[in-house]
Order: sequence, then structure tokens, then C-alpha cells
Amino acid sequence: MRKVIGEFECKLDAKGRFRIPTNLLSKYEEGMEFVINRGFEKCLNLYPRPAWEEVEAGMESLNSLNKKNRQFIRYMYRGASEVKPDASDRILLSKVQMEHASIEKEIILFAVKNYIEIWDKELYKKEMDKDPEGVDGISDLSDEMAAKMDAAKERRQNPNPPTA
Repeated sequence: MRKVIGEFECKLDAKGRFRIPTNLLSKYEEGMEFVINRGFEKCLNLYPRPAWEEVEAGMESLNSLNKKNRQFIRYMYRGASEVKPDASDRILLSKVQMEHASIEKEIILFAVKNYIEIWDKELYKKEMDKDPEGVDGISDLSDEMAAKMDAAKERRQNPNPPTA
């Protein structure tokens, strides 16, 4: 599955449809089906079918007798629906999906890794304008990632370290 990145501004029409920009849609196979569900924050997640199948495989590995697992599975499936761009490359958002993400007219498609987050434009701006120091644990995570990157770089530069 190809990774995608980028931010794309779109507008909803009167029926709640938005057109997937051509340069984003071109990253996927023609006729690609998607699954859309509610995101963890006030956004929606749009998964290409193969990426959603990876998510489902992970959920299938969870023991549904465990309460936390059941709650997570419900959370991931809530509001999930299959969608396919129409002949004009548009996707229809349901009223429930739009309400969850407080989407009104203008949206941002935030392509990250193997899926796309759909944000109300103003909420996205507020989320991205947050001071990283004020976001719980983000600075620590950045430090951890930097240490891992440094260690990987060291391994590439020194593939055969001396043994004691």
C-alpha cells in the first residue's frame, strides 16, 4: 500500500459531497473503494479498502471477551461505511459523519501514512496551531523518535560493530 502525504482544501456541495483532488486520487487505483469512519479527534478517517482491511485484521486479533477490546472494536466501527467516488470523483458524507466532525462547508483532506483524515477547515487550523509543548507527550515522543532515527543511522554507518 502506497503512503500518501499532503493537505488538500475542498468544499462540500449542497448535498454534502466533496471532490477528491485529482493529484490525491491519482495515488490510488482507478475505481478504488474506501471506508470512512469517525476519527479519534473531531475528524473523519477515509481508508482505501486495502488499508481498512489491515485495520480489520488487527481488530480481528483482539479477544472480544475483553471489555477494553470490545469498546475499541465498537469505536473503530462506529459510523463506518463503504464509499466509492462517483463518476465525478466525489464522495458523499452522511449527516451523522458531518455532525461528528462539525463539518459545514470547507474541509481539509489531510493525507497521512495510508489513510486520509477529513477535517472541518477551522477545526483543522485550530488543531494544527496548537503549541507542540501543550500537546500531551508530543515532545517526549519526538525525542524517542529522534533517538531511534539516530540509532538506525549509526547501524547503517557501522553495520559490523566490534564485539566484546
